[in-house]
Amino acid sequence: MKTILLSFLLIIPVLGFSQSFQVNLQGQKQTAMGGAGAGLALDEAAVFFNPGAVSFLKQNGVQAGAHAIFLKTAFNETGSPLTEYNKNKVPTPFAAYAVFGSPEGRLRFGIGAYTPFGGAMHWNEDWTGKYTVTSLDLRAIYIQPTISLKITDNIGIGGGLVYALGHVDLKKAIPYTNNGQQTTAQLKGDSKDFGWNAGIFIKTVSGVSVGVTHRSQVTAKVENGEANFFNPPASVVPLLPTKFNATLPLPATSTVGFGFYPSAKTTIALDVNWVWWHTYKDLGFYYDNGTQTVSPRNYHDAATFRAGIQNETTSFLTLRAGVGYALSPVGEGYVTPEVPDANRLLLSAGIGLKPSERFNIDFSFLYENVKSRTETNIETNLSGTFKTVAYIPGMALSYKF
Repeated sequence: MKTILLSFLLIIPVLGFSQSFQVNLQGQKQTAMGGAGAGLALDEAAVFFNPGAVSFLKQNGVQAGAHAIFLKTAFNETGSPLTEYNKNKVPTPFAAYAVFGSPEGRLRFGIGAYTPFGGAMHWNEDWTGKYTVTSLDLRAIYIQPTISLKITDNIGIGGGLVYALGHVDLKKAIPYTNNGQQTTAQLKGDSKDFGWNAGIFIKTVSGVSVGVTHRSQVTAKVENGEANFFNPPASVVPLLPTKFNATLPLPATSTVGFGFYPSAKTTIALDVNWVWWHTYKDLGFYYDNGTQTVSPRNYHDAATFRAGIQNETTSFLTLRAGVGYALSPVGEGYVTPEVPDANRLLLSAGIGLKPSERFNIDFSFLYENVKSRTETNIETNLSGTFKTVAYIPGMALSYKF
């Protein structure tokens, strides 16, 4: 009996971040340009995209913005005519930055708070995969103080310490009933860790700008997380854990970016991200009743290719557009309902409004089309086809000083 219970707990991926939950929405301008920005000194969001570019910003400023993620996932179980959909749940990842220091000097300072991982996936309580997951809510907030040094007129370096805060809340059904009521399990917990973000920004003699950045891995450690059970039969209550520990690597990301300037009003950005997902080999749970379970994940590294363009159409209006293609790190047999991941196409657009010399309003819209994927999970044997699309509007306000 204990083995059965633990096997059903095993398949819940505590802090199960993947491409679906790696949030690449850290700047409105960059989002509108396909998510590219490592090779540009565009605005205060350089604190995230390339700390080395912060020292090249022409003004100090503060900005704050958010996105709304409208995610729709469909699942068709193998052999069934029924198509099931996730519930509407709208996470709102945010980003806020400030940059200080003399623009004429070589040393600048910045701070950022942003959400590089997070999301929500909710299914109906009686859906086909209820023994895998019924809901997942997670968030990770990174706080990053940053320093940037212009070591020459054409080269800047920068780095920041990352303090990462995480929270997860997952629910699923387990195969028991009590007085006709389904037994359900909930795992929730918090994590804290440190990491770093560093980059170099180069303005070449040809006028092309180049950025190289690396954001370190952060290890999310849930200690003494809560394991709650609702409507369990009295016979299994003594076997149930109440606390758990789990550890998951949130992967490092390396980026090479380029900026091209065909005219004084036009900027073109190209980025390639390499996410070091190979560190996510397995997911272990360690319970307070002396048991433990380890679930294989075997993710592999994955790249994303991004391109964007910006045109300052007038002194008031700037137009932006972008495109990208992201490769999934999830291998065959490891697709799960809370991470129904596959290769995806990214299309984006946006506008910037400048009502005054100091005040800016930026809007973005990102469309993600995740490739249809038919899989049988090696642990749960849940077999079927997932298809996901996402619609992500966003807005930010900024003030220069």
